[in-house]
Amino acid sequence: MPASHVATNLLSIHPPGFVRAPTLVMAAATAPAIGGRNGAVYRELPCRSIMNRCDSSVMPFEWTINPYRGCEFGCKYCYARYTHEFMGLDESRLFETEIFAKTRAAEALERDLPPGKIIQGGIAIGTATDPYQPAERRYKVTRGLLEVFARREGLRLSITTKSDLVTRDLDLRNRLAVNLTITTLSRRLARLLEPRAPRPALRLSAVKALSEAGITTGVFVMPIVPGVTDAAASLEAIVAASARAGASYLAHQVLFLRSSAKKEFYPFLAERFPSLAPRYRRIYAASPYHTIEYRRRLGVLMDDLRRRHGLRNRPARSEASGTQDRSAANGIVEERGGQGQMALGF
Repeated sequence: MPASHVATNLLSIHPPGFVRAPTLVMAAATAPAIGGRNGAVYRELPCRSIMNRCDSSVMPFEWTINPYRGCEFGCKYCYARYTHEFMGLDESRLFETEIFAKTRAAEALERDLPPGKIIQGGIAIGTATDPYQPAERRYKVTRGLLEVFARREGLRLSITTKSDLVTRDLDLRNRLAVNLTITTLSRRLARLLEPRAPRPALRLSAVKALSEAGITTGVFVMPIVPGVTDAAASLEAIVAASARAGASYLAHQVLFLRSSAKKEFYPFLAERFPSLAPRYRRIYAASPYHTIEYRRRLGVLMDDLRRRHGLRNRPARSEASGTQDRSAANGIVEERGGQGQMALGF
């Protein structure tokens, strides 16, 4: 859809008063274009507040921040595509081509964190979209937020990203844990699954640089894609490489497929892994989760791999400046079947 037609189409398809989120729909429809690259259009999205409270008990944090709506990396499995639907953007591909930058996010955070205000619980940055996606090089929204946080004390932060750009902000020295998502070490397979994300070797280099700088750093093997990335040898290769790079913990998550993700993932399967398509449609027909038997079996394997390579499944209490287990990272507890993904802020 040409960028010049997006606002007009939004208003015709979802007029003011649309039941899901009329204010957000209107904001998206009138968001001005401020740039773009490689077929993606960047738009400026106003925000009065940037911190979202997460009330789900299964999540390891109490607050979420997403500097961007939409994500240019275009991961085929991304569960967060549904977040664009709240803006009236129902076509799956618009999630990766219509990117909304909260360019005034630092000002909003200053309002959310006035001097003397005490924030209880962990703050997770990048729970729905990547805070270091390509737009960050130009707009530096995430960096602006970290600059505000650097002037505050007593906060517990975590960042989840697929990008080595996170190392740019080492100078800010915030109290935080950084999670690098690595789903495969195969550059070819990563390019299929995560078309515009930095290659796995760059992410491992970021793990090494962050760890050497004294930042609590872990790896998220999320999602593990059944039949595609779940071979024991492939998973051990990720765990071993993460340990060598200096990661202190590693968490995993089996693929979670809600209807919005299926719109993109099923055609991808049919084209690239056609033999797997019938199995996926059968397993994920009634639920966005894989079977409990599969998840438990994979959990046993991952626990064994972590033990063998000296990695925990979350930061220790002594890491990240005293962060407790529940608020240390953006991880979803695998034993809960990924339920927490339904509660992520955006």
